[in-house]
Amino acid sequence: MPAVQNAAAAAEHSRFVQRIRRRYEAERVLLPPGAPGFETIVALVAALRQRGRELPSALRVARQLVLERLAVLDVEQAAPLDTVTATMTSLAEATLDLALAQARQDADERYGPALDAQGQTVDLWIIGMGKLGARELNVSSDIDLIYVYEDDGQTAGPRPASFHEYFAFVAKRLYALIGDSTEDGFVFRVDLALRPNGNSGPPVVSLGMLEEYFQVQGREWERFAWLKSRIVAPRAAVGTQRALALRSLVTPFVYRRYLDYGVFEGLRQLHRKIREEAQRRAAGRPERANDVKLSRGGIREIEFIVQLMQVVRGGQFPEIRTRSTLRALARLSARGMMSPETAERLHGAYVLLRRIEHRIQYLDDQQTHLLPTGDEDLAWIACSLGEDDTGALLHRLCEAREAVAAEFDALLMEGATPPAGNGRNGCRQCGTGPLPIDSEALLERLPPALSTRLRDWVTQPRVLALRDESRLRLGRLMQAAARGIADGCCTEQAALRFVDWVEPLLRRESYLALLAERPEVLRRLLRLLGLARWPMQYLMRHPAVIDELADSRLQHQRFERETFAAELEERRLAWDRAGECDEERLLDMLRQAHHAEVMRTLVRDVEGELTVEQVADDLSALADTMLATTVRWAWSRFRQAHREEPALAVIAYGKLGGKELGYGSDLDVVFLFDDADEADPARAQEIYGAFVRKLITWLTLRTAAGELFDIDTALRPNGNSGLLVTSIASFDRYQVGRGSNTAWTWEHQAITRARCATGGAALAAAFDATRRSVLVAERDPQALRDEIGTMRRKVRDAHPVKAGRFDVKHSAGGMMDVEFAVQYLVLAHARTHPALIGNLGNIALLQLAEDGGLLPAGIGRAAADAYRELRRAQHTARLDEQPTHFEPGTMAAQRDAVLALWRSVFGAG
Repeated sequence: MPAVQNAAAAAEHSRFVQRIRRRYEAERVLLPPGAPGFETIVALVAALRQRGRELPSALRVARQLVLERLAVLDVEQAAPLDTVTATMTSLAEATLDLALAQARQDADERYGPALDAQGQTVDLWIIGMGKLGARELNVSSDIDLIYVYEDDGQTAGPRPASFHEYFAFVAKRLYALIGDSTEDGFVFRVDLALRPNGNSGPPVVSLGMLEEYFQVQGREWERFAWLKSRIVAPRAAVGTQRALALRSLVTPFVYRRYLDYGVFEGLRQLHRKIREEAQRRAAGRPERANDVKLSRGGIREIEFIVQLMQVVRGGQFPEIRTRSTLRALARLSARGMMSPETAERLHGAYVLLRRIEHRIQYLDDQQTHLLPTGDEDLAWIACSLGEDDTGALLHRLCEAREAVAAEFDALLMEGATPPAGNGRNGCRQCGTGPLPIDSEALLERLPPALSTRLRDWVTQPRVLALRDESRLRLGRLMQAAARGIADGCCTEQAALRFVDWVEPLLRRESYLALLAERPEVLRRLLRLLGLARWPMQYLMRHPAVIDELADSRLQHQRFERETFAAELEERRLAWDRAGECDEERLLDMLRQAHHAEVMRTLVRDVEGELTVEQVADDLSALADTMLATTVRWAWSRFRQAHREEPALAVIAYGKLGGKELGYGSDLDVVFLFDDADEADPARAQEIYGAFVRKLITWLTLRTAAGELFDIDTALRPNGNSGLLVTSIASFDRYQVGRGSNTAWTWEHQAITRARCATGGAALAAAFDATRRSVLVAERDPQALRDEIGTMRRKVRDAHPVKAGRFDVKHSAGGMMDVEFAVQYLVLAHARTHPALIGNLGNIALLQLAEDGGLLPAGIGRAAADAYRELRRAQHTARLDEQPTHFEPGTMAAQRDAVLALWRSVFGAG
């Protein structure tokens, strides 16, 4: 960017810059042009030492020269924020690395080296916390450090000492080298308050001590502190296998494997203390209210927003894990956890606040975040940020802080305990303060049906055993349900179903916390429970999916296969980067992603956003995507894999094949392979047989995250007595009738609805060719009619319907009649009517059959409309867990249309 020409915005306005230029003019030439990085700073220190300075002096002078350079780049050349913070971070890393080497050398001379049993040097890791850990260090920042050494032991020098004593000496020397103030100033102010047990704890801890602390004493707020942690020195240890032991301790402490809404209250309390402290310091000193870091709407609140969302969801969504505040905003937005507009507002506010913070600190190199009171200093800051005057700067700052405060309050204060107040709309207790679930005062004021249900409920041992906090949360949730009834937002039946849903989850407090912290999720949950019964059963099996209700936008979208698959792959890569991508994790990830997407479809369904056909299309596309992803991931974990991708196809039959999948439908599949890379057919059969067994395990195993699919492979050649996986050549011979082992007519009926759900293009084309050969084969129409009619009677006899009832699927005139009629039309006429070959679904095929003259005018379309309505009735009944048989008169028109189709295809018999 071009340099600022206005002299009022020159870096030399800074008193600090003026001092550095007066004192170190001769040394300034040692720093090359541009923003210095790690190697440049190390070279600068070396050059200063060559001029006769000792290490402590060289480190301090290097720091002054780097800050002077940054003031010029930032103020006069509009350097980006990340250039400034990255340079400050490099300064800390370089000086700590040099100081640590000197401190260890001093300790070695005093105690002898710290070596393990193999004679290797035991590392001391300097862990950078906060802005240093996030590479966001400001220009006059202190550095929050924690010192961790690998293992306990004893040195073998002239004055043997325990490793703890040895490294405590190193820490003391480090402080002298970095933190002590001398005639050349200091390098960084060092703060060790974030170490285990804070200022009362030892200055250094072993890895074992840290692990025990995390497990026994680690507090909620410390999880936020450790989120940004990383090893900053020694540089040689960064990213080594030995350092991974530290990461394996920190990651599970920061991120839980579930949606962790229980941290809200802990962060709320921490923030309350910080605000109270800021208000105390500002009492009687109004200028202290303009603290760009700690005041309302300041930098700290942006960091809290981001870190809270990361800690809550980062255990399940590793792709949002990052130490950088700005990168985290982008990732949260990309994942749909924050609206793009909110992320953009917070991004803009953060950059503005940090740039103002730097200018405040350039003035006198003081660790302050308060706007100066002098008019000249304020005007200089305004001018350096492109504002015409101080008023414009203050207006811009006020707008940014108000935007931040609004977002912070919306996130962190929404679930806070409501103040006491009067009831409304006849709900006498709705507006009062919190009462526990077993409070008589609460029960007396709830709607009668809900109160009666809860009176029996609260006497159960599992409710009585709850902690006081959990009983208060339950009381708040039931008060919210009562308000929903009073306001007409949910039905009384929904509130009763909510009680049934909560009951088995009482010991899983994270879900109670989620609902208490996210009132809009509770409102949507209550509405959903009031619309149908089946959602309650699904939510009981997979309670974690209620978090999907947090985003109201999901209701108006459709499933997007490419986006979903890309997000899954991005998450897998994130787990891989975190070193946690084991098979168990992958299995859970597949299940969690599938459950969440089914939930989204379910919400759109019961809200009337989707037709029955659209629901089936989306569920089928989801199943296809899950199959493709599972095949790819399972193959990557298959020991016998001999090629990059398996030459395997998963052929979908039945509901999945016809893209009519419903909630909870099992998958009828057949596995085919065609591997030219394996010359030995027996070996190929063995490899793919073993792989398909692994694949079925991946698809069907119930894990801590639940189940994925039930798989039925009975439609493979020779059914359950046949091979689990078949070569495409054998499958082709079996289906087209070459040889003694050939398919039955019912298998040809099944293949009319079959398609390749996932697999390579060549194998999919080979299957399509086989299917086409089967469909266009010449057949005796009457013999085919008799066989299909006989099979239909067998199916009907196996599913008897009570007299005086009409079952939308199995009764005469039901959905099965449509499906058998379509199968006959395809097998009998595809040879002469190739439009019927496509797997287009029963409705489209009926219309094509009528257009082709295979059905009387009006018969096909009437049956198609009837089939659509029968599916809708079945779907609606199942959603509400109602029987799928009705009074015959209610579906008479649909039944008659299907019977007319049956008669036109099979005759009156």
